[in-house]
Amino acid sequence: MLPEDYYQQLEEIQAIDFVVHELTLYLDTHPNDQHALRQFQQFAHYKQQIQRDFESRYGSLVQNTTGPLSDEWNWGKGPWPWQV
Repeated sequence: MLPEDYYQQLEEIQAIDFVVHELTLYLDTHPNDQHALRQFQQFAHYKQQIQRDFESRYGSLVQNTTGPLSDEWNWGKGPWPWQV
């Protein structure tokens, strides 16, 4: 059983990821909107921070992130997406 904090942090990452994705789509059609660009930069930076914190506690979310530093391959040791 995973701690409640795991689910709360994962949900926050998913929400911020949605915002970043939507701002990306908007900026594709409105590349000169400086307000949207600042929002994108702010949320993208925040996502990096919260994802880094999550991965330092629970392991990698995707294969191409390192997660906790270890001398062994640890991808796949955490719960799989369908397990949460």
